[in-house]
Amino acid sequence: MAATQEKAAACCGGGAPARGAPAAVRAIAASPAGKVAMASGDERVAASAVGGGAVIEEIATVQPTTAKASSKVAVATVRAAGRSPEERDSMRFVEVVLLEPEKNVVALADAYFFPPFQPSLLPRTKGLAVIPSRLPPRRAKLVVYNKQSNETSIWIVELSEVHAATRGGHHRGKVISSEVIPEVQPAMDAMEYAECEATVKSYPPFVEAMKRRGVDDMELVMVDAWCAGYYGDADAPSRRLGKPLIFCRTESDSPMENGYARPVEGIHVVVDMQNNTVIEFEDRKLVPLPPPDHLRNYTPGETRGGVDRSDVKPLIINQPEGPSFRINGYFVEWQKWNFRIGFTPKEGLVIHSVAYVDGSRGRRPIAHRLSFVEMVVPYGDPSEPHYRKNAFDAGEDGLGKNAHSLKKGCDCLGYIKYFDAHFTNFTGGVETIENCVCLHEEDHGILWKHQDWRTGLAEVRRSRRLTVSFICTVANYEYGFYWHFYQDGKIEAEVKLTGILSLGALMPGESRKYGTTIAPALYAPVHQHFFVARMDMAIDCKPNEAYNQVVEVNVKVESAGPHNVHNNAFYAEEKLLKSELQAMRDCDPSSVRHWIVRNPRTVNRTGQPTGYKLVPGSNCLPLALPEAKFLRRAGFLKHNLWVTQYKSDEIFPGGEFPNQNPRLHEGLPTWVKKDRSLEETDVVLWYVFGLTHIPRLEDWPVMPVERIGFMLMPHGFFNCSPAVDVPPSSSDADVKEAESPKAMQSGLLSKL
Repeated sequence: MAATQEKAAACCGGGAPARGAPAAVRAIAASPAGKVAMASGDERVAASAVGGGAVIEEIATVQPTTAKASSKVAVATVRAAGRSPEERDSMRFVEVVLLEPEKNVVALADAYFFPPFQPSLLPRTKGLAVIPSRLPPRRAKLVVYNKQSNETSIWIVELSEVHAATRGGHHRGKVISSEVIPEVQPAMDAMEYAECEATVKSYPPFVEAMKRRGVDDMELVMVDAWCAGYYGDADAPSRRLGKPLIFCRTESDSPMENGYARPVEGIHVVVDMQNNTVIEFEDRKLVPLPPPDHLRNYTPGETRGGVDRSDVKPLIINQPEGPSFRINGYFVEWQKWNFRIGFTPKEGLVIHSVAYVDGSRGRRPIAHRLSFVEMVVPYGDPSEPHYRKNAFDAGEDGLGKNAHSLKKGCDCLGYIKYFDAHFTNFTGGVETIENCVCLHEEDHGILWKHQDWRTGLAEVRRSRRLTVSFICTVANYEYGFYWHFYQDGKIEAEVKLTGILSLGALMPGESRKYGTTIAPALYAPVHQHFFVARMDMAIDCKPNEAYNQVVEVNVKVESAGPHNVHNNAFYAEEKLLKSELQAMRDCDPSSVRHWIVRNPRTVNRTGQPTGYKLVPGSNCLPLALPEAKFLRRAGFLKHNLWVTQYKSDEIFPGGEFPNQNPRLHEGLPTWVKKDRSLEETDVVLWYVFGLTHIPRLEDWPVMPVERIGFMLMPHGFFNCSPAVDVPPSSSDADVKEAESPKAMQSGLLSKL
């Protein structure tokens, strides 16, 4: 990613070594390597924790030109290693990211370079602090699909010559390793989707099938290429397959018409995505196209055949003194919070090195890495083609690669800081999504309040939160992903779902048990949306130390007897999750179940271990039988919580290549079979949360936002409320002055 200059916030001094840092640290900062490393406030080791962004991110500087140069170095290195011109020409670049450094390297960099400097965090040898004398080399990982041989390979490239490339010197890095991964298909690319549409629309039997439905103009036809999934040997990854869904608009001169309102049923198409050929075609059933629905469009006013409201007055969010946050490169400081922003093709937004500055206790780590790592949308209609609609939107498509610019349609108000994202496209070029990530402050109602009824004196504080977000479009649906940071130490993860329903056509007079009829001859199948948040925790962890553990809490009703003579007693019961197999857990609202990540070697003023608790929101489990084919690839949906011992290459719960994956329960369900210990170790939480969507008429033509998420809340992490020191706002002072307690006092005193 690269930061844009538009609406940029004031920079902080976060990139310089913290005051009080030892001379050795300052010497590193003054060295050539140190100056390179600390450009724009992100010294190289720590900034490489950004995760490479959507392409090879130039860590040393935020200049887009050097970011693109880094990507070109990685791609050129791999291309040059091709054994023949044909092989090099056939290379398609599915994913290019930086390899993230180990957690202890990032933690050391945080301790060295970001204020307040804490000597106690530095590891020591023979009484002396361990200071690194050199920075680790940057390495990139590339997933490459060979269109000629249908092979997928993973390359590791060392980018030692990136800076030389920007000066016109070397244009290659160094290949560290390359490996062909058998029996896999990587994620699909937008370029392939366009090729698939062109292939289908030029296929003569398809053209004839559309003519039988009264459509002669192929410009009206929309072909959405969906991944094939895995239902049997015919879907084996020996071929790269697409099974498209077909839709048809009614007006060729209206590009904003909602074409999803007219699904084309009864046509079965399978496309060989490697060779751009139709390998299966059958016009199985002539289902008439739904008639044009006069409510199908969602454009303004008369353009959709309606009238917009006229009584909506302007709502202006004004911050005359600017925002409270400070930005330096990708390093964000907001009140007592600080973290880094990153971006990857699969996950989209990644939050790194989350910490809270807690008075004399200094900078306290909370999480090393937060992101959404997978998303699955299974449909509950057993008919063709809906039974095979179970998209893995991260693993098969990429949440980050489907993100879009927020310049013209941002959901944020107020003073906004945008970040661009750069991607390596399928052919190895660099593309930029401007204003891809939005960072801003939001008012969030009352933070806390109390009024003394005797005196009438009141104290009230308004809450605000810092929000980091991005939005992606995957075919018909939109998903907004948000991380909210609060003044009372809470972190909220939220997903907003909107967009257009994926529909089916009905025969005249037909209704469908597994969906909702929302317009004449048009129905929306029932379906579910599941999201997986991966939280690499680091509660009060020092560099090279990891002493976290996870406790499950259930509220119990006390049995009748001498301890519950009034039949009203209940209490919270804790259970330590000692191993990975023990930590496969489900939500239970009846017992107010939640989970606490604790550091048993760090205590609060009452002697209890410090921690953060995961508070579930609304949730569900898959509404499918255990034998359902999509659960072969999505075994991680069977539980709401998984906990694993940290391993750097365990990132994606369905495995790295879920597309056409024939293997059973790869990824998270396989990793936990090791049953590694979770007692005082480096823990990763995997929270699976979802909603069951029974479509409503009110979801048409475009679905109003539906929200789902969860909360991370401090639990004994602080000695008291961290929000008690939030100052009154000017509006609070006005209220206090207007509500003079004198009149109230006289009335209350007479009553007393």
